[in-house]
Amino acid sequence: MWNRTRTTGFLATAVVSIVVVVGLSGCTEGASSVDRAKAQVTAKEKAVASAQAELDAASTEFCGASRDYIDALDRYGDVLNDTAPTVGDVRVAGKDLADPRDDAFDGAEAAVDAQQALVVAQQDLAEAQAALAAAEAGASSSPAVAEPTPPPTSTPLAPAATVDRVKQADADFEAAQASITEQTPLAEASEQFNSAVVALEMAWLKLFADAGCLTEEQQVQAAAAVSAYTFALQQDLATAGYYSGTVDGVSGPLTVQAVEDLQEANGLPVTGTVDKATAAALQAELVALGGAAAQESLASTAAVQQTLKLAGFWDGAVDGVWTDDLTAAMQAFQTALGVEPTGAVDAATIAAFERAIAELTAPDPSPSPSATPTDAPASS
Repeated sequence: MWNRTRTTGFLATAVVSIVVVVGLSGCTEGASSVDRAKAQVTAKEKAVASAQAELDAASTEFCGASRDYIDALDRYGDVLNDTAPTVGDVRVAGKDLADPRDDAFDGAEAAVDAQQALVVAQQDLAEAQAALAAAEAGASSSPAVAEPTPPPTSTPLAPAATVDRVKQADADFEAAQASITEQTPLAEASEQFNSAVVALEMAWLKLFADAGCLTEEQQVQAAAAVSAYTFALQQDLATAGYYSGTVDGVSGPLTVQAVEDLQEANGLPVTGTVDKATAAALQAELVALGGAAAQESLASTAAVQQTLKLAGFWDGAVDGVWTDDLTAAMQAFQTALGVEPTGAVDAATIAAFERAIAELTAPDPSPSPSATPTDAPASS
């Protein structure tokens, strides 16, 4: 009897212990689910931080490689602007572009890859945070439906149009290079050919700025002013019926050809560059067209004035009227940039000004660029 009672008591105690253990086991399992979710969130946060650091490094590398390529393009332009460049000079200088170009394109691809990796890491973090919210809601005494976490979106901060312009300018430049033969009269084709170089340089400078490599507000404004001049000029030439290309703010062979056609039609020296007489002829044609064309006919000259004002060479009104004083200001500006002081807006002047803008920004040992290219430019 004693043994049976003792055995019965032992069994009862064992049953109670099992119940308690099972109950505790359930609580521990619930706590582990939340803990595991928290650990996942912590791990994903570290992954996002790592991806951001890699993006910053890739962006810095891209900015440096782009600057080197822009400098190489500018040196190439200097060869073309020599008084008597030879085919050999052009070919040798062209070979010097190969490595900087490859580095710039590789840097762009690496930056794009790093940006995409960051987006994936951010998506993983969002999913981990949603899983944690669900685990915490399930462990609560009054479960609530967790709000779904919206997935992060990738916002390309270098417009696709900028990247497309680099691709087009690269293709135009390759075509210009391929057109050079032993019989090429460089003196006659210098402005046309140089415009292809300048177009490529300006396209890369635009990408350089859009990728966050230009950080000072005044530098960004100056770069925008140069683009605004070309944009307005292209628009005016298109309105007057001389330009049929894309109005994109990048002066290339088509822009030069349109200026030459305008000059020829008005009996002016055919140089492909815009001086006071060319600007006046264009303005006269637009005024003759009347309406909106007449109202917009001063835009390109006003952009020149604004550009010189930002550079500290013009203190007159930004009114779109090309005067002798504006010509003198342009000549002083060109002298300071080390290009021939013609008083006209030519490819060499645009290239020198763009280079000056880029050189205003010294490399930062630990920058945090705010943007990367949307897509790595590729030769077409």
